[in-house]
Amino acid sequence: MLQIQTFTVNPFQQNTYVLYTAQGECAVIDAGMYNPQEHDALAAFLKTQQLRPTLLLLTHAHLDHVFGLPWATQNFNLKPWLHPNEEPVLIRGPQAAMMFGVPFTPYTGPVNWMQAGQTFTLGNQQIETILAPGHSPGSICFYIPSQKILIGGDVLFNGSIGRTDLPGGHHDTLLKSIKDKLYTLPPDTVVYPGHGPTTTIGHEMKTNPFIQA
Repeated sequence: MLQIQTFTVNPFQQNTYVLYTAQGECAVIDAGMYNPQEHDALAAFLKTQQLRPTLLLLTHAHLDHVFGLPWATQNFNLKPWLHPNEEPVLIRGPQAAMMFGVPFTPYTGPVNWMQAGQTFTLGNQQIETILAPGHSPGSICFYIPSQKILIGGDVLFNGSIGRTDLPGGHHDTLLKSIKDKLYTLPPDTVVYPGHGPTTTIGHEMKTNPFIQA
């Protein structure tokens, strides 16, 4: 069984997740840590739990989800995994930082390019990738079918959906992704979003004001 630790970080209150096994293997998803204090908090957790990062995964490359990439790649000696459609979003990071008025150190190192449907293994658990564009052109959701857990990035929120007014966003595409890719998952699937509290697929299908089943 995988356990999940949430770190809500940076000026955008983004959720960085650590998925980990009882044997000490872990994946860091959306390294958004913004300052030394947030770096230290995540490092302290890894040390206390005796965890060793083996995967550095990104749901997408928007500014708030990649603030911590330079630190994480250096400290974990890992290359991040990202969908290739997100390459222009990653490159556009400094422009986005100027638009939002926040300091930003871009990540310019190597990237592992993942494909839709690619599977990762953490311990004895399988992590499936679901391509769900609309918020960003290469948005990926990470699904653990054995535990009915979805790390959803900024696709579906508790009572809301991801914004589509940034470059590469498209409202109708996002709604189609949610309907076709996420609402087909078991209703009791727990969604861990990129911002805000958790929810379930079933709850959003019934109550989400933007898109219901």
